[in-house]
Amino acid sequence: MKHLLNFFIIVVIIFTSTIVNAQSGNGLFDDTSILEITLRGNLKDMMQDRSDDPKNYPIALIFKNADSSQQTLQIEVKTRGHFRKQKGVCDFPPLLLSFKNDEKLQSTIFKDQQRTKLVMPCSGDEYVLREWLAYKIYNLVTPESFRARLVKLTLEDDQTKKRTTGIYGILLEEETQMAKRNKSISVEKKMLPQQMERKTFLDLTVFQYLIANTDWSIQYLQNIKLIAADSSSVPHPVPYDFDHAGIVNVPYAKPAAELELNSVRLRRYRGFCITDMKLYQPSIDHFNEIKSAVYKLYEGNPLLEPKYIKSTLDYLDEFYETINNPKLLARAFGYPCNKSGTGNIVIQGMKDQ
Repeated sequence: MKHLLNFFIIVVIIFTSTIVNAQSGNGLFDDTSILEITLRGNLKDMMQDRSDDPKNYPIALIFKNADSSQQTLQIEVKTRGHFRKQKGVCDFPPLLLSFKNDEKLQSTIFKDQQRTKLVMPCSGDEYVLREWLAYKIYNLVTPESFRARLVKLTLEDDQTKKRTTGIYGILLEEETQMAKRNKSISVEKKMLPQQMERKTFLDLTVFQYLIANTDWSIQYLQNIKLIAADSSSVPHPVPYDFDHAGIVNVPYAKPAAELELNSVRLRRYRGFCITDMKLYQPSIDHFNEIKSAVYKLYEGNPLLEPKYIKSTLDYLDEFYETINNPKLLARAFGYPCNKSGTGNIVIQGMKDQ
């Protein structure tokens, strides 16, 4: 009985310690559950301000903290972005949330946040969910990736008294925090793909091929951030913004005309010319290792429509068939070596179209 009592005490201590440690790490991206937040203020004017230099608007951010207590932070919000900010493209423009670094902030799940991106629904909630899952796939590929927290939004306009509920959005990890988490710094300079750390770059290109995303480039830092251990180290590319990917398939997405593709659903490998397919093997092995985890993101997901789940699983099947078939792999990933093809075209991005 004494031994049993001692065992029980040890279990309680371990369990309590686990809770304390979990709470001490309760930052915004340490929890994978859907976060419910409310934005309250002059939302109409803020949403309509889609100029090149939008104003910051004082907005109340209301949410539940890690201990389920309701919290309110006074923040500033403005529209951001390029393509999705244009009027006529999206129902809601992307937003940038700016936080005041004070004692109250540090006692909430938004501690350490400074300027956090909020992806808003553009053409419907389903596309927000699909883009969020693209981030989750890359999280499986590497920790050198942006973490994304799915949120359910309520919008309350003080001026019009209009209240919109139950729409989805995505909060994105800040670049400096992503770099710090990976013991790196941000690198702000344009470089060539060949100057990237090779394994990271190949993993990135295989991922972009998987989701059928062509809207990126290293040269223009289009939807790419660079991090490195220090200013003299070889940089690692980190992708973001996947709304133009085929796996998301938003209504407004179209491939750049220079690529000569009829649909974003058509995959096009966008790395540089590598003739030796053996160099891809470590990346292929890695994607095979995470295969079951990738499929589990979609299989039976209650947030997704069954029809989309089926089509996406088929889409993943096509990807895995390609990378595990030597002939299909050489044809797809050897495309940049085709001098008469469009594999070496560098595109500055959708923002200038």
